[in-house]
Amino acid sequence: MTTHNQENTEEACPAEGLLKLLAGKWKAQIFRLALEHPLRFNALLRQLPEANKQSIALALKELEEAELLVKTTIKQKPLHIEYSLSEKGLALVPIFRNLEQLANI
Repeated sequence: MTTHNQENTEEACPAEGLLKLLAGKWKAQIFRLALEHPLRFNALLRQLPEANKQSIALALKELEEAELLVKTTIKQKPLHIEYSLSEKGLALVPIFRNLEQLANI
């Protein structure tokens, strides 16, 4: 019964799902960093020193599953993976910027 109520709430307010998605641990920070340039896993660990490997990996996976980030394998030596904003993620940039501005009021 609770699940049904939750689905109805998200249908009534589509923004709720987006806010929940970005509210996950480290997700907003990762999204903000992805605005600047493509991200690499080890660089994220250095940029977010309080984070651990597991929490960063989970946040990246969930942002990728939500189609906000695109995972690209760079086939240069050394082989590495980069995460960048998808078209859907880029479409959210103005909304994200507005949220940042509202937080500073």
